[in-house]
Amino acid sequence: MENLQSAVSLHNGVKMPWLGLGVFKVQDGDEVVQSVKSALKAGYKSIDTAAVYQNEEGVGQAIKEAGVPREELFITTKVWNSDQGYDSTINAFETSLEKLGLEYIDLYLIHWPVKGKYKETWKALETLYKEKKKVKAIGVSNFQIHHLEDLMKDAEIKPMVNQVELHPLLCQSELRDFCRNQDIQIEAWSPLAQGELLENAALKEIAQKYSKSVAQVILRWDLQNGIVTIPKSIKEHRIIENADVFDFELSSEDMDKISSLNENRRVGPDPDNFDF
Repeated sequence: MENLQSAVSLHNGVKMPWLGLGVFKVQDGDEVVQSVKSALKAGYKSIDTAAVYQNEEGVGQAIKEAGVPREELFITTKVWNSDQGYDSTINAFETSLEKLGLEYIDLYLIHWPVKGKYKETWKALETLYKEKKKVKAIGVSNFQIHHLEDLMKDAEIKPMVNQVELHPLLCQSELRDFCRNQDIQIEAWSPLAQGELLENAALKEIAQKYSKSVAQVILRWDLQNGIVTIPKSIKEHRIIENADVFDFELSSEDMDKISSLNENRRVGPDPDNFDF
């Protein structure tokens, strides 16, 4: 892990950058365009959006205007819950592709494990993947161990990625172990617990020791744990700062200290109990 272009190989050989920009709750139009362009200018290669964020068009516009060769980028989007099911997922994928203005997506995810629907949705993702032209890798988001076990009973292709809420207050160690054993790459959304951790005294102390910000320390903890991470920001200086995590290494003692902050506490919805 030397820089922003450093990538992990997924189990199908596709390379996914360790650090990317998330655009959850970033408004379509100028806000998302500027945010994505700032990230690309700073050397980011990975951008993570979703149909439900309603900003795929802006992400696509930023990619076009930034002029970075498409093959250097890694673009993720996700199928929303109301579009789950076989045919509707295929249609939703085509809509996302059109909004993004791209010929292919690097990673397509099932956004949430909608009961009774995610297996059919996964079949649609397998179909899209097998066509090879339009999607390079497929995966899931917010899947617990039991969801993954259930999905893999009938799946032809194992998910390449599981994107979940993950931060020092919610370390997800059992899920991480399971995914590591299954060769499914874990990716963290909300790695900074929506900013909740930035004033944490223990993290501030560690950050001071390395002359880094609390955010940088948390993101470095992700990377050293083998977790792909996608912090969100709309401020250019913060986007640049979040990426400045490749020039230091946390000691194993500090890694353990950060992990010990775990409270199994979510800032987002519970994948076993959501109603959207």
